[in-house]
Amino acid sequence: MLPEFRNEPLTDFSKEENRKKMLEALAYVEKELGKEYPLVINGERMKADATFKSINPSDKDQVVGIFQKASEKEAEVAIQAATEAFEEWRFYPPEERAMILIRAASIMKKRKLEMAAYQVFEVGKNWVEADADVAEAIDYLEFYAREMIRYAQPQPLTPIETEHNEYFYIPLGPVVVIPPWNFPLAILLGMTTAALVTGNTVVLKPASDSPLVGYKFVEVMEEAGLPKGVLNFLTGPGSIAGDYLVKHPKTRMIAFTGSKEVGLRINELAAKTQPGQIWIKRVIAEMGGKDAIIVDDEYPDLEDAVRASIASAFGFQGQKCSALSRLILVDKIYDKFVEMLKEEAEKIEIGPAKDNYFMGPVINAAAEQKILSYIEIGKNEGKLLTGGEKAPGNGFYIKPTIFIDVDPNARIAQEEIFGPVLSVIRAKDFDHAIEIANNTIYGLTGSVFTLNRKKIEKAKRLFHVGNLYINRKCTGALVDVHPFGGFNMSGTDSKAGGRDYLLLFMQAKSVSEKHR
Repeated sequence: MLPEFRNEPLTDFSKEENRKKMLEALAYVEKELGKEYPLVINGERMKADATFKSINPSDKDQVVGIFQKASEKEAEVAIQAATEAFEEWRFYPPEERAMILIRAASIMKKRKLEMAAYQVFEVGKNWVEADADVAEAIDYLEFYAREMIRYAQPQPLTPIETEHNEYFYIPLGPVVVIPPWNFPLAILLGMTTAALVTGNTVVLKPASDSPLVGYKFVEVMEEAGLPKGVLNFLTGPGSIAGDYLVKHPKTRMIAFTGSKEVGLRINELAAKTQPGQIWIKRVIAEMGGKDAIIVDDEYPDLEDAVRASIASAFGFQGQKCSALSRLILVDKIYDKFVEMLKEEAEKIEIGPAKDNYFMGPVINAAAEQKILSYIEIGKNEGKLLTGGEKAPGNGFYIKPTIFIDVDPNARIAQEEIFGPVLSVIRAKDFDHAIEIANNTIYGLTGSVFTLNRKKIEKAKRLFHVGNLYINRKCTGALVDVHPFGGFNMSGTDSKAGGRDYLLLFMQAKSVSEKHR
C-alpha cells in the first residue's frame, strides 16, 4: 500500500548546502557535454546515417550532445518494436507497471540536481525553473502510479441477480509521444509514463532542442526495470513523428504538446484512416496560449500583483504555454500599475542559466528571430515601455519587453509569441476586462486579482480558461493540485496531472457472465 500522494518539495537554493550541491551537479554535467547518443529501439542502441547537434542556448558555441537523425527506416523499426512489445506488456499486472514508476521516482529523487543541471545547459532554465521541472516529473511518476492502482480496482456496477458483471480498463496499443522542449523532462515524462503505466507501449520522439534530457529519462526507466521494446527513443526531424508515425496504421494514439499549428496538423493527419488501420486513432493535443492576468481596482496590494505579473510573463523567458502575455488593467489603476511594472521589469538581470540569472536565453536562433520580429510589429501596435532588443552575451538573449496601450485586437495581443514580450491593455472596468480576456482563440490559463467576491464569482463563471487562478500568478501548476489543460485552440483539455488523465490512455471493457 503506497502512502498518500504528496508533491515533491522544491529545492531551497538560498541554503548554502543546496547551492554547493547544485554547483557540483553543474560541474559534473558540463564534463559530460559533447558526447554522441544513440537511438534506443527494442532495448538496442542504434545509429542512423546522419547526426545533429544539441547546443547550449546560453553559449551557442557549446555542444550539449550529438544525436542520431532518424529516418523513416528507423521509425518503422521503432513502431514495429512497440507493436510487438505491446502483446506482452499489456498483460503485465497494473501494480507491477505502477511499481516501475515508483522505482523511477526514487532514482530521480537521488539524481534530482543532476537532472536539473542537464536542463540548465540544454534549454537555458535557471536553477529554480529546472529544479521545479524535475520535481513535477517526480510528481507525475508518483501520482500516475497511484492512479493506475486506483483504476485497476474492481469498478462499481449496479448488480442484477442473474449475472456476474465486470467493468475494467485495458490499454490501447502503441502510442507516439511528441513532447515540447520547454518542459523537456516534466511534460515528456508525464505523457510517456501515463501511456506506459496504463499498459501501452511508446515511441518517444523528443524535441530536437532537448534530446539529451529525453535520453536521460530513458536511462532512468531502464534502470527502474522497464522491459525492452516498451519504450523506444527516436531522435531526428519532426517529420518522422509529425507525418510518418502519426499516419502509421499501427499507431493507436498520439500524445502531443506544442504549437497550435503542429497540433492541428497532427489532429488532421490522425483523423484520416490509413490502409490496414483497424481503429480510430486517439489524439491528445495540448497547444498554445495567449494567457491574461486581470488586475482590478479592488485589489489593494498592487506590488503583489506586479510581482506576480513579472514572474508569469518573464519566468523562463516567457517560454511557457501558461506564460502571461496580456496584462489587462482596469482604468483606475492603469497608469500607476504601468509605472510600477516598468520599475520592476528593469531590475531583471539576464545571463547564462548556469549562473542562475532570473532570465536566461530563448531556446534557439529561430525563436530569437521570431520574437524580435514580433517586437518590431509591437513598436507599431503599442508604446514600447521597456526592452525591445537583444541583450548582450554569446547566446540567444532578449531583454524583457513590455508594450503599453495595446489594442486588444493587435497582433501582439492575439498571436502566441512564446518569448519575453508582454502586452498591457486598458479596460474600462472589470466586465470589460473579462470581455478582453476572452477575446482570443486560446483558453489555457488566466488570473484575476480582486478582493470583490462578486467579481471573483463572475470570473469563475465567465473567464473561459482551463486553469483560472485568483490572486496569484498564472504559471506554476502542480500535479493533482491544479490539473492542467486548456480550452478552444489551447488543445483537448486533457488535464495532465489530474484524476481523469489516465482514462485517455485506456478503453473500458464490460464483461457479463450469466449464472447457471
